[in-house]
Amino acid sequence: MKANELRNLTDGELLSKLDEAYEELMNLRFNLAIGQQRDTNRYAAVKRDIARIKTILRERQLAAEME
Repeated sequence: MKANELRNLTDGELLSKLDEAYEELMNLRFNLAIGQQRDTNRYAAVKRDIARIKTILRERQLAAEME
């Protein structure tokens, strides 16, 4: 997902997306280990999505602390 799309979501929705991304990452890691995964780029893309979500959550946390 793009950062602009993620910024339009609520904190709860972001947390659920984060859980889904971690679950997908676990499945991708498992499939890579047993040799069933064909698209190895997806693993890196999911890791980037996780980083984007965490960054947006942290930005919101810092903004709330500043208020």
